[in-house]
Amino acid sequence: MAPRGDDPFEPRVLRRLDSRHKVTRQRRLAAAALGTAALLTGGVAFAALGGGGGGGGLVERAARDAVAKPPPPPELPRGGRQIFPKHRVVGFYGAPQAEELGILGIGDPDSVGPKLEKQARGYRARDRPILPAFELLATIASGAPGADGKYRNRQTDKVMSRYLKAARKAKALLVLDIQPGQADFLTETRKLAKYLKEPDVSLALDPEWRMDPGEIPGQTIGSVDAAEVNKVSEYLSGIVEKNDLPQKMLLIHQFTDDMIVGRDRLEKRPGVALTLNVDGFGDIPAKVSKYTEFTEEPDRFHYGFKLFYKEDTNLMTPKQVLQLNPRPDLVMYE
Repeated sequence: MAPRGDDPFEPRVLRRLDSRHKVTRQRRLAAAALGTAALLTGGVAFAALGGGGGGGGLVERAARDAVAKPPPPPELPRGGRQIFPKHRVVGFYGAPQAEELGILGIGDPDSVGPKLEKQARGYRARDRPILPAFELLATIASGAPGADGKYRNRQTDKVMSRYLKAARKAKALLVLDIQPGQADFLTETRKLAKYLKEPDVSLALDPEWRMDPGEIPGQTIGSVDAAEVNKVSEYLSGIVEKNDLPQKMLLIHQFTDDMIVGRDRLEKRPGVALTLNVDGFGDIPAKVSKYTEFTEEPDRFHYGFKLFYKEDTNLMTPKQVLQLNPRPDLVMYE
């Protein structure tokens, strides 16, 4: 074999290798030139692929931000985090145990939403959208003492979950109403804690059905002291703050002067819309008179007005209700 230097084919091989090297080098240079052009004209693309220095690319930074950025705080069913004064609440009241307890319990819960929307149309206003509400009797006073002697019965989780699901389908609040019998409001409120931690669940207290020892629901008209209500509002405010929830309504029914003892001692709490609901059925003049009597402090409370499909004489129209002064923040139908 001839020495390597004398190989007649070696120059051609070297030239071919050298040619390939040049082509490869040219391709690399071309790629580098394109990369430089990309940096000059659109450096974002380069950064998105992970370039751009030790800070990481946009994709990596976006991934880190997605992990670090907390989710937005929960809102009310129709947006926002304030019930009042942004919205006017229009609701149905009742329970499925008997039609006499109110319209909410009549028929399937899923059928309530369309009926309520129809009833609420007359209360619409450009500057104050409607927020529907299902006021469900979560604790129902009873004429019999029951197993623990407290003269009240609690709804099952199955019932309350069913109405919460229906309320969400209708984009409505669920308001859990307490008739405590011989129990107290704070004890019954604590039993509802897992529901009150939800952003679309509020609370109502019905002092008519709060009995002292020896009193029996249906035989005595009950009452509550402001101190007990204040404990409930403090507890509710704590839930709102701890869970970063939207405003909750605390609705208190009243139809006699002494139903809330020491009403002037009721305290406002952060995150809680304290709302006094003027209850009681009758003819229009009597209802208007009662509402006027109980709404003398428009700056201290929000006010509600209750209407009864069966018991009221000449059911007031939405137009008539909105002529009340002050205009109700809430209208509840039983």
